[in-house]
Amino acid sequence: MSDSKHTTLAFVASDHSESVAVCRELIEKYNGVSIEDADVIVALGGDGLMLESLHKHMGASTPIFGMHFGSVGFLMNRFDKDDLRARIDKAQLTILRPLKMTATDIDGKTHEALAINEVSLLRQTAQAAKLEISVDGRKRLDELVCDGVLVSTPAGSTAYNLSAHGPILPIDASLLALTPISAFRPRRWRGALLPNRARVSIRALEPEKRPISAVADHSEFRNIQSVEISEDRSKELFLLFDQDHSLDERILTEQFMH
Repeated sequence: MSDSKHTTLAFVASDHSESVAVCRELIEKYNGVSIEDADVIVALGGDGLMLESLHKHMGASTPIFGMHFGSVGFLMNRFDKDDLRARIDKAQLTILRPLKMTATDIDGKTHEALAINEVSLLRQTAQAAKLEISVDGRKRLDELVCDGVLVSTPAGSTAYNLSAHGPILPIDASLLALTPISAFRPRRWRGALLPNRARVSIRALEPEKRPISAVADHSEFRNIQSVEISEDRSKELFLLFDQDHSLDERILTEQFMH
């Protein structure tokens, strides 16, 4: 990080009127610059805005410092207008890598997308999905009857993965969570922890009778026949967190909540 007195800041905000107003105020207060000229991007909103910002600027190496100004803010720091450059100068850097999803639909068309939180396969109709799961080319489940299944990064492990009763992963863990969603058979299967270099292949066994969709964060593709999921190690995402509220500390705290 450059000297705090000279750290150039760009500001983005959710489309909520209050966020937009505060964003304008901060741009004036800190002489905000364009994203292309910034040392740090400051995002005002909730986790939705953070995910949107991370996806939008994935090709850049500019770190993002989020401030909570929305409904959910697990990936955000507390909101405070004052001493922003000093906070950023002392902030801890967290590096994330996204998942790459390659999905093939029943017409043979291929779709690609990246996920920071998770890739999920979900049933489209009242019919339960029937899925075959392989890891690194070895079949691990011949048939999973369920509402769906997801593969989560550590950053996403406290989101949809947690609501599906998946494990919370420390942010620096070299792991992915493979978690079923309302598994009917095998009923006792609770998922698996995989090394982050694993390649997960999921195939729909009856894709026309039991159609499924594949979702990578906010990108959804329907009538999917098969999906390949792996960590994209060619891309890195940079987040900044206050020293006293780092992402790994939040994930640790989350595991002791009840």
